[in-house]
Amino acid sequence: MEIQRIKIDVKNKAGTTTWNTDSHDRAHITIKPDICEVCPHQLCIAGCPTECFKIYDDVMKFQFEDCTECGTCAIMCDQDSVAWYYPRGTYGIQYNQG
Repeated sequence: MEIQRIKIDVKNKAGTTTWNTDSHDRAHITIKPDICEVCPHQLCIAGCPTECFKIYDDVMKFQFEDCTECGTCAIMCDQDSVAWYYPRGTYGIQYNQG
């Protein structure tokens, strides 16, 4: 029996969601790129459902504006690079359906 895999496009599904994005200097998640650079596995890339973690020019970047505040990155990062906090009041994601 062959297992059929279905890829779910979370970014499109999140289109029914509203974000009230705070300024970059008040990002609710920050990373330490120097730690990410030597990370042996970079699980945050595989774990983030909205693909907020990307490597550009060999440097890890985090795009907090698309974050769904699930906390997966903070759990998966065993290198102490991710600092995760809830956004301050009135900022962050606002779920419209569910």
